[in-house]
Amino acid sequence: MTLQILLTGVTGFICSNLAVYLVQKYKNINFIGVDKNSYCSSDKNIEEIINESNFKFINLDLVNFESVEELFKNYSIDWVIHLASYSHVDLSFSDALLFTRNNVMGTHNLLEVAKRNSVKKFIHMSTDEVYGSKQGISTEESVLDPTNPYSASKAAAELLAMSYYHSYKLPLIILRSNNIYGPKQFPEKVIPKFITRLLRGNQCEIQGDGLQQRSFIHIDDFNRAMNKIMKHGVEGEIYNIGSLYDITIKDLAKLLCKLVNNIDVTEEMCYSFIPDRKFNDRKYDISCNKIRSLGWNERVDFICGLKDLIEWYRNNLDHWSEEQLSCIN
Repeated sequence: MTLQILLTGVTGFICSNLAVYLVQKYKNINFIGVDKNSYCSSDKNIEEIINESNFKFINLDLVNFESVEELFKNYSIDWVIHLASYSHVDLSFSDALLFTRNNVMGTHNLLEVAKRNSVKKFIHMSTDEVYGSKQGISTEESVLDPTNPYSASKAAAELLAMSYYHSYKLPLIILRSNNIYGPKQFPEKVIPKFITRLLRGNQCEIQGDGLQQRSFIHIDDFNRAMNKIMKHGVEGEIYNIGSLYDITIKDLAKLLCKLVNNIDVTEEMCYSFIPDRKFNDRKYDISCNKIRSLGWNERVDFICGLKDLIEWYRNNLDHWSEEQLSCIN
């Protein structure tokens, strides 16, 4: 029997890149990608694989329990790789219930149907933001302390998932990742938003003082990490996936401005300040020793990754509609 793997959130940034990587790498596995095509998704993200014989796309909302049940019945799902999520922190402040409904209820529906159908592996994607902003390095055993509705919804989804591991022996693995960047990312997140604004002749807009520190991992490194987890990840374990390199948001804006314009720049050229979020974590430090023990290491140099990404956005500003891009103006 051919292995059937479900990928959720497949027209979004992370899962679409992962889907292209996996579908092209594993021709002997069938992949079923689902997405409800929200405001930050695009069918263009899966154009490379839409006609591949081992890939099937289905428009589906995980919040609809009956639709999820029917999906499992029709496709005899063996594995679940669950990446579907609303993930924009700013949006979670203005519409917190949207995040509970999608990130918590959608995940719970998927867990319950996966349990009923005895799936052989369930990989759940979380975030480093569940740790909150704290002194010192967070390991997979650190106490969760989310500080915004988005990260709280991801922590809640994690706890539900882990309860299914303990109570029902669901073969679960959880991933917590730093910020991921790369081609096809909707420009509401900081790197693509800054790049897209700069390419359109605008300054970067920085929330607060810009001294928040963030670590960014390239999507190609994330895909390789997922491949390691699929092959060697241990059931019941949590794996941090992150970068050793971090940067303040001010320095990120200045770096991107320099790379976009290919000249030395001043702060006045690069950015202006806008009011801060209702709460803005200062820094996330995570230990990645556990996934490194599986043989994974970060490969993509941050500067090289940014240079390639700038060229991608320079050539693909029409990837989203003007209505979608209105969020960056």
